[in-house]
Amino acid sequence: MTSIAKLYGLVLSGGKSTRMGTDKALIAYHGVAQREYLYDLLHQVCDDTFISLRKEQEEALPERMQTIVDLNEFKGPYNGLLSAHKQHPEAAWLVLACDLPLMDLEALKELIFQRDNTKQATAFALKENPLPEPLCAIWEPHSFVESLSYLKAGHGSCPRKFLINSNTKLVFPKNESVLLNANSEAEYKEALEKLA
Repeated sequence: MTSIAKLYGLVLSGGKSTRMGTDKALIAYHGVAQREYLYDLLHQVCDDTFISLRKEQEEALPERMQTIVDLNEFKGPYNGLLSAHKQHPEAAWLVLACDLPLMDLEALKELIFQRDNTKQATAFALKENPLPEPLCAIWEPHSFVESLSYLKAGHGSCPRKFLINSNTKLVFPKNESVLLNANSEAEYKEALEKLA
């Protein structure tokens, strides 16, 4: 019987937000910075919660929030994912990108309820395009060990491609709008309309 690893929450907010033109993690869709909103959601359902960020972003955070500074050993989102794994290798991570303005508590509970710790990950996906959302997923500890091998083998640095080629459980959320990524001005406006 495989023991179920503790579930830690991770908000990925170390990106440069070049397409949006402003830091996506600081947009206040819900009256507080988006990274704080997601942190507080994860805090309600995880054993512990952290924000992944660049060193220069740390000063602006409220003191109550725990951080993991990106180690800059890998490209893209894997930078935050593997920095977190290095700090807490025993934990499974419920990972959320900071650009998910419609994410809610019900969806997180849904994902956790469907968790299959025998898989590499349990990831949300859309029915019409059933590809895993790696930045809205629960990554098991063993998936990071496999990820390191995948990266070292030169297969690229895309976490989605890794999950597509791995044993990943897909979960289709009841409310698919929680997966709206707001990466541009148009998507930001779409999110505001849906929240109105």
